[in-house]
Parts: sequence; C-alpha cells; structure tokens
Amino acid sequence: MDEEFRSLTDRLADEAGESAAFRRLLATDDDEELADVLVEAERPLWAREIAAFRLGCAGDRRAFEALVLLLNHRDPERCVCAAHALERLGDPRTPRAAAALATNTLRTAYALHPVRLLTTLRAPESVPALMATLERLLAPEDPHWRVALACVEGLGQLADERARPLLEAALPHPRLGGAAREALSRLRRA
Repeated sequence: MDEEFRSLTDRLADEAGESAAFRRLLATDDDEELADVLVEAERPLWAREIAAFRLGCAGDRRAFEALVLLLNHRDPERCVCAAHALERLGDPRTPRAAAALATNTLRTAYALHPVRLLTTLRAPESVPALMATLERLLAPEDPHWRVALACVEGLGQLADERARPLLEAALPHPRLGGAAREALSRLRRA
C-alpha cells in the first residue's frame, strides 16, 4: 500500500463508517467491480473516490472522468489523491484537462492541484497554462496567492524561457518575489 492509498484509506474510513462496502472496495482485485462503482446510481462520493483512485493507479482509463472531477473538488485532500492517480494513469487527456481547470477563472480557488499536476506532467500544455494563470493573479491583493506561488514554482521547475517576463513581473510581489528569484535563477542555469 503506497502512502497516497494509505492516506485515502485513513481519510475515508470515517466518511464510510468502516462499512462492509468500504472494506470490500479496498480489498477487491476486480477492476470490473471498481468500474461499476463509477457508473452506478446513488453511490456515495467516498466509494467513487476509492474506485477511481484504484483504477487510475492501475492505469485503467475508465477512471479518467471521475479523477478529473475530484481534481477540481473543494476538498484539497481529494484533489491531492486525484492528482496522484491521474499522474499514474498516464492518460493523454490529462494535461488538457488540468490546463482547463488551472485556467478557469471561475474555479481559481480550486486550481492549486491542477497547477501542481501540470508542473509534474511537463506536457506541452503546462507552461502556457501556468503562464496564463499566473498573469491573472499577479496583483498583490489577489486572494489566490497560493495558486500564483505554485505557478511561479512550477515555471521555475519547467525552466522555460517564455516565462521570463512573467517571472520578472512577479519579483516585486510580496509573497511571490523569493520564488520568482529562484525560478529566474533556474532559467539562467537551463
């Protein structure tokens, strides 16, 4: 059991009430049973999350849509688990979906984990999406500075020269300046 699965199990145990259905979903090796959970009516969110996580980590693309929905959830712990499973899934649709979530102006409050996933994926969509998101969030009074910080850090890790003007614009920002300096130094080393 990897750390993310253990975290998922611990977190959902209370939500599921340690029910027999909960234990069954954790123990089954039947991918069809897990896939059925994703499409059956009236299944609780915890059951869908377990099924999507397990299928995604196993590389089963039937989990993709459920994982993308969980990546954009208001509960950060659900987002973390979904991002982990999406990374393991390796579905070619993941970068586009993460970019759409990261750049959605109506969902900026939930964009932290899509931004981090884009950095991890290093896909062609990653740098443009991080730049577009950061550009909107550069105002010092913007409440989504954590998302902006993740963009700056991600652009530093990706070390793409296209990001230089935005990273320079982030230098005077009180919460982003240090990360922007580090990101710019990575560009010089690349």
